[in-house]
Order: sequence, then C-alpha cells, then structure tokens
Amino acid sequence: MSIAPDSAVIIGLSAVVVAIQADDAVVLTVRPPGASAEGLPFGPFDPKGHRTFELAMRAFVTEQTRFTLGYVEQLYTFGDKGRDAPLADMGPMSDASGDHARVISVGYLALATAAVDTHAPGSEWRPWTRFFPYEDWREGRPEALTLIEHALRRWAGGDGRRLARARLAFALDGAPWNEERVLERYELLYEAGLAREAARDRGEAQGALPAPLAAALGEPMLSDHRRILATAVSRLRGKLKYRPVVFELMPEAFTLSALQRAVEAIAGVPLHKQNFRRALERADLVEGLGRMDVETGGRPAELYRFRREILSARPVSGLSLPLLRE
Repeated sequence: MSIAPDSAVIIGLSAVVVAIQADDAVVLTVRPPGASAEGLPFGPFDPKGHRTFELAMRAFVTEQTRFTLGYVEQLYTFGDKGRDAPLADMGPMSDASGDHARVISVGYLALATAAVDTHAPGSEWRPWTRFFPYEDWREGRPEALTLIEHALRRWAGGDGRRLARARLAFALDGAPWNEERVLERYELLYEAGLAREAARDRGEAQGALPAPLAAALGEPMLSDHRRILATAVSRLRGKLKYRPVVFELMPEAFTLSALQRAVEAIAGVPLHKQNFRRALERADLVEGLGRMDVETGGRPAELYRFRREILSARPVSGLSLPLLRE
C-alpha cells in the first residue's frame, strides 16, 4: 500500500506529569521560546532513533524539564484534524517538504511523589486549576461556574438538547456534580466557542471576553494540550475509586491528613474525615510507623506508609468518593 506525499503523519508524544504541592494538584508545563502559551512536555517520535514510545517520551520530559519520571501509563491517542496546527511552537512538526504534517499525539499520564524544582528554562509546576478553575469544589461550588453558566445558557438559547448537556456536565439546576466529567466539560466549552483554543484552531479571531469570564474559563494551552490534560484529570479521578493510585503521589511516610488532602486535591471535592479513615482501615491500605511528624508546626501526627506488598497478595481497590463524601 502506497502513501500519498500529502498524507505525512508525525507521531507526537505528550506527558501529563502530576504531583501534589502545597495541597494542590500540579502539572508540569513547558513554554518553548516564542510560544504563545504553556504546554505539556512534548516531542516527535523518531522510528529510527527511539526504541519505544515510552522511552522516547521519558527522554523528552527529561530534556525539556530536567525531571526524571517514575510511574507512567499510556493515556489516550489524539488525532483530530485541525487541533494540532499550532504544534509548530513545540519544534519540528513538518514533513520533508516543509508542509505542516498531520500529528497523531499519544498521551501519557505520569505521577510523581514530589514537585521537585526542575531548574529548566520555561518549565514550571502549575496547579491544574489554572487551566480548569471550575473543577475545584473543595471550598464549595466555585464562583467561576456562575459566569460559565450564564455563558452556556446564552449559547444554548432555545436548544433543549444543548441546555440538557450543559446541565448534566456543569451541574446546573440542581443536577449532581460528577468530578470525572472533566473532558466532557472542556469539550462542551470548546464546542460553544468559549474555550480560547476553539477560535484559534478555526483560524478565527475570538472576540474579547469579559475579564472575569476569561478567568473563569481558565488559561489556554498550546495545541490540543488542554484537552489532553482534561483527559488525564478525568482518568486519574476515576482511578482513585478502583486503584490505590494516590499512593504514587505520596512520599514513603505521610500523615493521614496529608493523604486526605492529596485525595481531595485530585478529586476536587471535600471528603468526610471519619469516613475517609474508616475506608482506609477497611481496605487495610496503610500501616502506622510508630513515629510522629513533628515538622508541620502544629500538633504532632502519626506517620504511616502504604502497604505496597498487598498489591501482589490480593486485588486492591481504591477509595469510594461518594461514600467518603457522605
């Protein structure tokens, strides 16, 4: 089978690297010289020079951020036409003729036990609420949702199906909030033309949004990277419920309060303290170390460790967030 010259395809590799910093979920970003926005660590796969996708992705992250990855899993493959055009900001993304090539991006989710200072120019740890302010319900319904609700109702107009989708995704009119629908919410904002990437990808000039609404919608990212980030947040929030993945974000020794704050930072919702600790006890996931944490400046709290050995002994579930929130 021959491939037409105008059908050049480049496989891009992107990484969503997540850590907990000061009780917030943060993501590792890069801003290439001259780029219009921040993006994720990213690079093109070289079939001749790279042995595997994952090894190439790890090399890109280290090269661009000076950070070495630990836990990694493949996330999703992204290839929508028209949403990869600005990848020229990230480096050589053209075919041999110099024309822009179609980019198929393979995304990875990586978890780090600490947001170590990378000391790499243009690389920063950013709270993911910078890009999705409306996803943080830890202090109650975020004010950003009020502004977004008005904008979505204007977009929906008299279209009942549009309004029903907005109600379900953004918990309008008393609908329950589902923290896992991060990607669905971002895609709805993109479709409504509210996500700034939408006008950019269509080659249109977006009208100036009122500053409060622009802040409520979150900052744009390079190419399709905010979509990839939304997919990663959805995946991670879902995995909390059926795998003890949160421990990949914790140091070897931690307090139960720090563990709860980490789960809340990822899920974006507050948890019931007693329910949380009962769930940990039932799952037998942690073990006390018999020593206290005296570095917090407050009342000393016992240190615990994750019983990693149980992963090979029996099936291990995650923590049921609806139960914990009761």
